[in-house]
Amino acid sequence: MGQRLTLSRAAHLVGVSRGALQKRIREGELPSHDGMVDSADLLSAYPDFDLEDSGAFERVARIKEESFGRRAREYMLPSSEVLAQRLFAQSQELGDLRRHLQGYHGLVLSLMERIEKLSAKSPSIELTEVGKMLESGLAAVLGSIEPADTIGLMDDMLRIMSAHVTVRPSGREFLVQGHDTLLQAGLGAGLGLNYGCGNGNCGLCKARVVTGEVRRVQHCDYVLSEAERLQGYVLLCAHTAVSDVVLEALEAAGPADIPEQRIVAKVRKLATMGSADTLLLHVQTPRGNRLRFLAGQSVTLGLAGDGLDCSATYAVASCPCDDRNLYFHVARPESPGVDAFADSLFAGALKTGDAVTVWGPWGEFTLSRGSSRPIVFVACDTGFAPANSLIEHALAVAAAESLSLYWTATRADGHYLANQCRAWSEALDDFNYVALDAQDAATGGREVAQTLRRDLADLAGHDVYLSGPQAFVAAAAAELTAAGLAAPRIYSTVL
Repeated sequence: MGQRLTLSRAAHLVGVSRGALQKRIREGELPSHDGMVDSADLLSAYPDFDLEDSGAFERVARIKEESFGRRAREYMLPSSEVLAQRLFAQSQELGDLRRHLQGYHGLVLSLMERIEKLSAKSPSIELTEVGKMLESGLAAVLGSIEPADTIGLMDDMLRIMSAHVTVRPSGREFLVQGHDTLLQAGLGAGLGLNYGCGNGNCGLCKARVVTGEVRRVQHCDYVLSEAERLQGYVLLCAHTAVSDVVLEALEAAGPADIPEQRIVAKVRKLATMGSADTLLLHVQTPRGNRLRFLAGQSVTLGLAGDGLDCSATYAVASCPCDDRNLYFHVARPESPGVDAFADSLFAGALKTGDAVTVWGPWGEFTLSRGSSRPIVFVACDTGFAPANSLIEHALAVAAAESLSLYWTATRADGHYLANQCRAWSEALDDFNYVALDAQDAATGGREVAQTLRRDLADLAGHDVYLSGPQAFVAAAAAELTAAGLAAPRIYSTVL
């Protein structure tokens, strides 16, 4: 028997998604015990696992090569205090194991000595056989050199660099690495943890530590009550995990759990994508007033001043894991006056450093919780923006066994981030990208649905997310429903 590992740890070590492990368990290819897997079983399920090809090994090798330089310390290792505590805890565990082994060794020697004395008093074939068995067995154990449990050894090493966190009652898991706080690590893993300022002032991110040890690493002004401290409450934005931790924390179950917010942000970047007809707008919120939203949602952006007074609603194209930096894909309007906000952007009325009001979030175009079915994202033109946010989130939480993106373009620059999509497809085994062109949105909707029917024999077993113009979404949804895809499996948003 090898070392017991959580599914998140096991997936992290062999370089596969958690969903891939769960699929193997369901199909009976990998035994599971109380939500954990044995390292020996894991190696049997992945016989081609190469320690040197694993991402975990690369991180460890990089740390060694850089001799714990500044980059390694900041991005891959925790602070020196947390690292020292983890090393001490592992040393204690090793010391306990040594004491147990010494105790067992002493017990075997005592038994051998006792059997020898008893045999001398009253010779017995059975006692003699037991004595020989103990003697030969002890010699075999002391003299044997068994292959090392490579996955177990790597897990021991990575436990020094990262801590495993389980959140109750959802059962979601994530790893805390580098200098991340519990909140940063949780958001980075795609969890919808409850929080406000993210800066230690509001107290909305407080959670109870059920088991494990945490340490404060950020300043905070919010003061917990004495009762809260005695019950184990901490601020997620100010603490990191020293050991593996179990938390009781609030999580957003859906859009209804995300409060409406109004924030004044600043423009960080305004650049073209693909051609001069599609802009990337990057705005940044203040450190103490971040936007809490779910992947796939939209916000209203507003401009004011110097004769400008306009607003428009756009889908957030970025992942909620980075709640300060918000990205939007803005297409040039087909005619002036249709979108005054976009007209202002293309006219050069907005510059780096200018203020933009962010109001929201809006919409229910979010990933379905609890579904592990393969996901297909179907987008038209800038409908790729919410799909991009959902894809990044789905990858972070390993939401499905496979992801597919079908992107239809009705404009010359409609596939403005095609290189990024191709990179996903090449780097990820379970990601498929298909680029399509259409004369108009309605035609594109029908054609992409027909393509799905041809490509996916089990279309009814998928979840499909549609985003784009009204004509595109309506045509695609009608065609997919006619093909036998149940309406509850179709999620859509109109841009």
